Amino acid sequence: MARQRRRKNKFEKSMISLTVTTAFCVFVSLFFFKAQLSSVNIEVEKLKKDVSKQQKVNESLTMKVNELVSLENMQLVAASNGLEYNNNNIIVIQK
Repeated sequence: MARQRRRKNKFEKSMISLTVTTAFCVFVSLFFFKAQLSSVNIEVEKLKKDVSKQQKVNESLTMKVNELVSLENMQLVAASNGLEYNNNNIIVIQK
């Protein structure tokens, strides 16, 4: 008994081609979005590195400001300009 091959009608052919096209589009879009995600992750890591560098710079500048504001430094600057530090002239105002 030989089996006869059943011929596909137009609807079946169009459904098969639509399924193949959809599967292809899904795989292409999957790879595209993974590539985009990878590039965004690279940018995020670059920005994190830049932020950490800037935080280190800010910390060093804060330390420098604290050194310049210190009482010893003010006394040195006052002495170099011919001024003197007199504790009796200091007035403390309290509420």
